[in-house]
Amino acid sequence: MDVLDRINAAISYIEDHLDAEIDYAEAARAACFSEHHFKRMFSFLAGVSLTEYVRRRRLTLAAFDLLEHDMKVIDAAVKYGYNSPDAFSRAFQLLHGIAPSSVRNADVSLKAYPRITSQISIKGDAEMNYRIVEKEAFTVVGKKETVAAHAAFHPRMWEQIEAIEESLKPYDNTLFPGTLHLSLTNDTGDIDYYIAVATSKPCPETFDRLNIPGQLWAVFQVEGEMPEALLTTWEQVYTEWFPTSNYELAEAPEMVRGHAANHEIWIPVKKRK
Repeated sequence: MDVLDRINAAISYIEDHLDAEIDYAEAARAACFSEHHFKRMFSFLAGVSLTEYVRRRRLTLAAFDLLEHDMKVIDAAVKYGYNSPDAFSRAFQLLHGIAPSSVRNADVSLKAYPRITSQISIKGDAEMNYRIVEKEAFTVVGKKETVAAHAAFHPRMWEQIEAIEESLKPYDNTLFPGTLHLSLTNDTGDIDYYIAVATSKPCPETFDRLNIPGQLWAVFQVEGEMPEALLTTWEQVYTEWFPTSNYELAEAPEMVRGHAANHEIWIPVKKRK
């Protein structure tokens, strides 16, 4: 089963559970990704977040139930996971522009968001500069923050990013220079995010330490205005490079490396079986 087949299997799981509780970790397992990576890939493929896709699909199906099956509003609210008819009605009106109680009136207009299907899009309009690097083990020190997997990825550390990067400069003493932004899914499924540098110095009490084992990496050059170029490169990696390459994600942190005026995305990979 290739990458696209696995993603479609995950989408099938989500579609089968739109009227039940969705275990996003289970959907990610169907795609053979961590929950964090699956949600990121999904947002790039669909153009909306996974939670927004689920919301739209549930309200689409709710409209069909109200219109075609003469379902009560309270029953539709319960079926699609809303805690109260009022919460359901607000969400329904926000999406469809009308109250759910008005669905069966003549000449009402409803919105329908169809199920997505993942497939390769052959574009050929943008090249990707990458290389495969086998790098020995190394150690990083820096600041760490754990971000909940179900939340939007917006670490609080970004508010002090310049001060953190400045405090790390004395420890940046290896042949792998530059600031590293690392993301690693931990045992709970949440994301451990680091702003760090590679170092051979002891870790001070004010910093966190992370040992990274020897690993194969796919390294992508980021070219263009930041941060737009970074987001565009991430999208290409997940939607174009992975589905057509002979590699898949490995269990190690992914990194964005900034050195001088250059930026690179480092993704741990292994040969696809």
